[in-house]
Amino acid sequence: MRARLNAFWRTITAPFRFLARVLRFLFGWIPGYFRDLGALFHKDENIDDAPVVDALGKAIENPSSVLEHLVALRKHLFRATVALFLAISLTFAFSERLLNLLAEPIGGIDALKAVEVTESVGVFMRVSMLTGFAIALPYIALEFLLFAAPGLTRRERFLGLASIPLIAMLFLAGMAFTYFILLPPAVNFLSNFIFQLEARPESYYSFALALMFWLGASFEFPLIVYVLVSMGLIQAHVLRDQARIAIVIVALFAAAITPTTDIINMLLVWVPLIGVYYIGVALAFVAQRGRDRNARKA
Repeated sequence: MRARLNAFWRTITAPFRFLARVLRFLFGWIPGYFRDLGALFHKDENIDDAPVVDALGKAIENPSSVLEHLVALRKHLFRATVALFLAISLTFAFSERLLNLLAEPIGGIDALKAVEVTESVGVFMRVSMLTGFAIALPYIALEFLLFAAPGLTRRERFLGLASIPLIAMLFLAGMAFTYFILLPPAVNFLSNFIFQLEARPESYYSFALALMFWLGASFEFPLIVYVLVSMGLIQAHVLRDQARIAIVIVALFAAAITPTTDIINMLLVWVPLIGVYYIGVALAFVAQRGRDRNARKA
């Protein structure tokens, strides 16, 4: 009888215990978050500016430090995931408008014919996920910066903070390039190739969203190179000397993400990616010059 009463009590109090855990988690999370933000502006007297190989060697010799970093990484990944889900939830209010906007290159949403019952829901969720990721990208980048902040100098932390708005802008620039420049000729080629096209929402939105994501990610390359060179992880002359290999790799990457098999649409992807690479090389030399100047002053 006592066990049944205990089970009944646990059942009726489960919602209140769950709410108490959520509140306890939130009130424990918020102070920790502000402590992590404050770490970005601390002085860096104790920063060990050792090479990456030496740092990895120390981590192997002391595995307990690796576990501490993994626990911290889990915390930052969890907060980034929560922000991503919140951003995706917010996009539900205007995802239908985005569906209509993305369908304009193929003639509007009426030109798409759904076959499966759940096809419309799947497309709606894909558009919401990509839009939510674009919205949450600055915060996700901030969480990764907060994770790396204890091992960065003050200059590197401010460099990371200044890069966060550029991360979002470059990703949106890549998506805009896909939508305005690449997608219309690709859709025109597919629509007029031998057979009359009756596109499904699943197939059309899949390759459109994939192109927008990969081109948006590719446009981050110059900024990533600038940050890595500023931190001393790579050298600018390496990127310049390996340009021929990079051109071949970029061509293979462009062929992989191009939705069609014709050379015209592949060139539409390949040429701007080559331009992005050389912009990254130019920024690498700018960062290298600044790092060398600071080293001489030190």
